[in-house]
Amino acid sequence: MFIETILEKAYAKLNISLDVISKRPDGYHDMRMVMQSVSLCDDVAVSLRDDGAVNVCTNLHFLPSDDRNIAVKAAKAFFSKLGRKDVGADISIFKRVPVCAGMGGGSADGAAVLRALNILMGKPFSRVELESLGATLGSDIPFCVSGGTSLAEGRGEALSELPPFPNCLFVIVKPKFSVSTPELFSKIDLVSVKYHPDTQGLVTSLKSGDLKGVCRRMYNVFEDVLPTKPNDIPKIKSFLLDSGALGAVMTGTGSAVFGIFDDENKARHSFNLLSERYREVFIAEPQGLISI
Repeated sequence: MFIETILEKAYAKLNISLDVISKRPDGYHDMRMVMQSVSLCDDVAVSLRDDGAVNVCTNLHFLPSDDRNIAVKAAKAFFSKLGRKDVGADISIFKRVPVCAGMGGGSADGAAVLRALNILMGKPFSRVELESLGATLGSDIPFCVSGGTSLAEGRGEALSELPPFPNCLFVIVKPKFSVSTPELFSKIDLVSVKYHPDTQGLVTSLKSGDLKGVCRRMYNVFEDVLPTKPNDIPKIKSFLLDSGALGAVMTGTGSAVFGIFDDENKARHSFNLLSERYREVFIAEPQGLISI
């Protein structure tokens, strides 16, 4: 009987920039994104079973506990790749990262399960192998395996590590509504994207540690095809900028929005005011690369 339990942090991700390059023959889209993991995280506890079953429980009653949960998919994919039908896992997830927010919460949980199982089973897989396995489960999982700061291309699985993000604070707001990812992708296919982020300029700013240069180049093409109602996203962006954020942008396909601050007092003041209007507001720091 296995008794050891591994505790992993499942760090949220933010899209500092997001560009859609083209639609691929396989139905996916080629993307070009600068992605950053942040200190806001879920707690994922994983222990092994000797009967081949995979069970998951969370603190949110509405999340599925069967094969629809990406943590379950990740565990089953791990054991399948390992060729072990006799081993299973018990997974417990304490959620903090908001769901349906564009912050990769589910993907981060799946990645944390892969890391935990890799430790429990004696590290049979390298970082690259875990990322490759994660790519079969979801586009954000390869990044979430190690986090840090990366240029992500392809579906998001082609990663190029970037220098650590400059010191700052992120104020993150998740409005009550969510945005349909398939709907935004279908809309982006119907329009000619007029503006694209200066991704190369952003990468150059990161390499020189120029936080203001990074913030000047933050952009998400999906903001151009958002539904007109509700219109909280532009309102939140404006509030963050008026509160002293160096830049503000929606992450992923939304609906979370974040601002980057180089002044802690301004960040906390903005956080306090936004907390009076929205239920899910967070302050986070850049999170570095996870050792595998």
